[in-house]
Amino acid sequence: MTTMLTVLLTKLIATAVVVIVVSVSVGKLGPRLGGIIAGTPIILGPGYFFMLQEWPTEFIQAAALATLHALIATLLFSISFVVTAERLGALLSLGLATLIWVPGAYLFSFLPGGITAALVIYGVVLLAADITRRMLALKQPKVVAVSGWFDVVLRGLLAGVLVAVATTVAARTGPMLSGILVGFPVGLFTIGWTLHDRYGADVARATVAAAQQGMLSLVAFAVVTAVLVGHVPPMVTFVFALLASIAVSATLFMVSQWRLRRNYGHLLDAPANNKRKSHP
Repeated sequence: MTTMLTVLLTKLIATAVVVIVVSVSVGKLGPRLGGIIAGTPIILGPGYFFMLQEWPTEFIQAAALATLHALIATLLFSISFVVTAERLGALLSLGLATLIWVPGAYLFSFLPGGITAALVIYGVVLLAADITRRMLALKQPKVVAVSGWFDVVLRGLLAGVLVAVATTVAARTGPMLSGILVGFPVGLFTIGWTLHDRYGADVARATVAAAQQGMLSLVAFAVVTAVLVGHVPPMVTFVFALLASIAVSATLFMVSQWRLRRNYGHLLDAPANNKRKSHP
């Protein structure tokens, strides 16, 4: 019993430290690097780092597929929050979103077809999320939503508890529960809660809606883990999964920058043109 508690505390503290350090770094490195780092699997990463060292190939493959199914449920979580946050408030809308996520993650885990079917369903739900966002015509408030220490520490502790339980206790009951637990949307939950209380529903809804596409980096992590595990050493699997996640985040960021430049380039260039005209 003492050994298990020691292992749990070690994983909890290690994960919390990683999440807190990454969260603080996002605010210090500026929007470009910060945006890329924010999309990395700061909860999936520590979870699978421990599982890859402790469990066999079949367990990891099943857990990664369960995580992919949990990410589909996370899209439903985000849709629910975006739709209800303005009317129900922070905690009620997050409670409803969680009540949707729990059975969703469990039921999706029984889907046949493996990774391919999961990716197809994920794509369909992501399309539904995008349509919902467009129909709601969410406002884009000009607010710099900086995380405070309460947000960061809360996120780190919740992530640490999830990873510790998922990789030590839940793992003894099977890979499905482990994969589902590490896929719980701790980040969206804390972001939705703190931003709603601090800046209001518009900022919280817009931020959670923007995170829907960013979740593709987590999908990449889970897919690469499931595909490579057993074919290369565990830590090589982890590194490639992390690199795939970072590559997807960087690509999404560059695409968003290109769209911004295409749609608003004339406004961005106006100050520079005026400056040149004033200094012949």
